[in-house]
Amino acid sequence: MKVLMIGDVVAKPGRVAVLERIQDVREQHQIDLAIMNAENLAGGFSVTPSLCEELFANGIDVMTSGNHIFDKKEAIDYIRKQPRLVRPANYPPNTPGSGFWTGEVNGAHVVVINLMGRVFMPPSDDPFRIVDQIVGALPEKATVRLDDMHAEATSEIVAMGWHLDGRVSAVVGTHTHVQTADERILPQGTAYLTDLGMTGSYAGVIGMNKSDVIARFTSVTARRAEHSSGQVRICGAVIDVDEATGHARKIERVNLAHDQ
Repeated sequence: MKVLMIGDVVAKPGRVAVLERIQDVREQHQIDLAIMNAENLAGGFSVTPSLCEELFANGIDVMTSGNHIFDKKEAIDYIRKQPRLVRPANYPPNTPGSGFWTGEVNGAHVVVINLMGRVFMPPSDDPFRIVDQIVGALPEKATVRLDDMHAEATSEIVAMGWHLDGRVSAVVGTHTHVQTADERILPQGTAYLTDLGMTGSYAGVIGMNKSDVIARFTSVTARRAEHSSGQVRICGAVIDVDEATGHARKIERVNLAHDQ
């Protein structure tokens, strides 16, 4: 099975790039399942139902998220109704939505898990303990297991990779918006990449207007940053998974320039 995992899609530049290129990328890499991190989808913060549905209708199968997922109130009701949009599994038990998605793709049973780190991040439960509970309860037939670890500290993501090596098909990081170059297959068969990178405008600061962000670093009265535009890239990874064993055969970074 070929899986495409797309890093944090930021605002209009990122989502337009995905909409315009997703079918080409799926065809080029023979993708069976396309996953993207959507926590920055709507103006850089959270999601709206209409934007998610447009992407679902045009080639995205599952969306993961992170600490910004509930920044817009409309996301709360939507995530209750849309199982293909998942939020961090280590949020409190009464949080709307689910921390993982299960489904069948070309006859294979697939699980997509979303976790959030705790270092320099908002309060959440222990992601290592929570993922142990999730993975431990999965049926054996659910062989393809994909984990988006939304975290600030690279050490925490690396630790999660080793923690899940051999128990999931892939552990990839999101949140920093900076793609790393450490893609590899861990000894027990888990594909790993510390950060998928950002899908959006590279003309600013991690997808946001550079003047706005610089002002936030230099002034206590600066307003919330708006998204930047121009120099758009699509970043992520293609992972080839053996459906019988759940082990990854290959991981390849994706970093595509997209003119808008």
